[in-house]
Formats: sequence, C-alpha cells, structure tokens
Amino acid sequence: MIGIIMGSDSDLPIMQEAIDILESFDIQIEVDIVSAHRTPDKLVEYSKNAHLRGIKVIIAGAGGAAHLPGMVASMSPLPVIGVPVKSKNSIDGWDSVLSILQMPGGVPVATVALDGAKNAGILAAQIIGTSDKCVLDKIIAYKEGLKLKVEQASKRVRK
Repeated sequence: MIGIIMGSDSDLPIMQEAIDILESFDIQIEVDIVSAHRTPDKLVEYSKNAHLRGIKVIIAGAGGAAHLPGMVASMSPLPVIGVPVKSKNSIDGWDSVLSILQMPGGVPVATVALDGAKNAGILAAQIIGTSDKCVLDKIIAYKEGLKLKVEQASKRVRK
C-alpha cells in the first residue's frame, strides 16, 4: 500500500495524478491531508505509524515552504517521495522545489519535478515492483506502452 498525503486540499488537483496512475496499476492507496504546520501532531502520528498500517512508500506533496515531505522522512523508516507543488503563495514553485530537494544528510527525500505527482506515483510503483512481480509486470507493460506511443507519433510525423 502507498500513502499519499498533501499539505492541504488545494494540492489535490496535482496529487490526483499520483492517485490515478497508482489506481491504474491496481495498487492500494491511502490518501489524506496532513499539514506540517497546521496539524503537527497528526504529522508525527502518521510518520511514525504508517509502516505499522502496511504502507510501503509515502508520497508527500506540498507547496510554499513545503516541509511536509522532509518532516515525514525525518520520522518514518519508509521511503518518501516529495512532490513540490506550485501553490498560490509560491515563489514560482522554487520555494517548494528547494524545500523538498535540499534535505540534510541522513534524511533523504526522493524528489520529482514541480507538480510531478504522476512521476511520484510511477516511482512508488517501481519501488513496490522490486518485491511484487505483479506490479513489476504492470510497470513493464506501462513502459512498453510509452515506447509504442512514441513510435506511433514518429510514424505520423514522418509521413
């Protein structure tokens, strides 16, 4: 199971891409809002206990100061994938990117592109696929589909 959390419901349109791709791979997900700044007690409980509920990977999306992924990573033994979200109070998204990307040694957060929740979902599925052949097979098929789309587009362009 993969946990998908975000700092507020305004992040949901971006994080929906992770939800959608994981559902297409038939991977069980848990989605919630956990604010690093407004619900710190919930953040601590979620971070320390997600693995006890069967979560294998956490995807955490946040905008602005974007402390959510790093704080989760500081307390959880699970891999955390951070999604920087360009929010209305953002400095063109760079504040979110740097807040998630620039983690201190010992507290890693895998970071995807600004608003890159789809890639976060794919990366989480690939992590699950290292120990689940069914998921791995779906990832292989997905990547083959990407290849076929490019080949078809190439044929159309060359005509």
